[in-house]
Amino acid sequence: MPRRQKDLVLLQSIFRPTSSSCSRQSSSREFSVLSRPPPNYPGHVPLTFIERSALAVGSAVTSLLNPRRADMIAALGEATAQPFFITKLRNRMLASPTGRRILRDRPRITSKTMSLEHLRKLPENSVGRTYAAWLDREGVSPDTRDWVRYIDNEEEAYVMQRYRECHDFYHALTGLPIFVEGEIGLKAFEFANTGLPMTALSLVAIVKLKPQERQRMFNTYLPWAFSNGLGSVDLINIYWEEELETDVNDLRARLGIEPPPDLRETRQKLREAQKRASKDKTT
Repeated sequence: MPRRQKDLVLLQSIFRPTSSSCSRQSSSREFSVLSRPPPNYPGHVPLTFIERSALAVGSAVTSLLNPRRADMIAALGEATAQPFFITKLRNRMLASPTGRRILRDRPRITSKTMSLEHLRKLPENSVGRTYAAWLDREGVSPDTRDWVRYIDNEEEAYVMQRYRECHDFYHALTGLPIFVEGEIGLKAFEFANTGLPMTALSLVAIVKLKPQERQRMFNTYLPWAFSNGLGSVDLINIYWEEELETDVNDLRARLGIEPPPDLRETRQKLREAQKRASKDKTT
């Protein structure tokens, strides 16, 4: 069994529901492991307070040790979003006409619902083509997002799923890459914009950066993230499926987002300067 599956089994071994039937009723009432309510939607795992706390701690530690564990980061996001933060995010969607339409339509972002072949043929500077180009450059797919399981309210579970599936659009819009330094910058931006605790907790990974990367994060990318995240509109209310042909610069201007310095280019220039300096020393 792969390591990530073993870790999930270990964390979830005490979390399995005792009934496979579905219920649309809320699981917010207190219960014990001996009287666990049925799930509220397919795949839902109702957790007690102690179980949720254990999941939060376990996934947080694992995520810090290995920031590439997307499954643990997803579990951390769900374990820490209740009971207040995900509700607040849903209320911000309900307060927006576009947000209400998203909650009504419940669009999904996958390779089946959003053809990458079609997106690659859109105009050069369109949102859709920028998104597809970012996916191609980083070697990722929209199909890699884990399903939400630990959010009790069914509509709030969709809000978390929507946030998760829109994450790569935030990457494409800002140009930040998927390696640790880029993810930390984007998580800071998301925290300022969404208020989800997991995005703030992810910033602890700064301690794993090299000194030069840490300095760059504090001097450039964190100030950019908080300024733009707080100053932009609620990105959870963007109907990305309707913006695919929009000019990406026009959308950034409308949302109030200024792209940060290109992180890949910055790192490349630094490596080249270090090589030149090393070569000069040997000659």
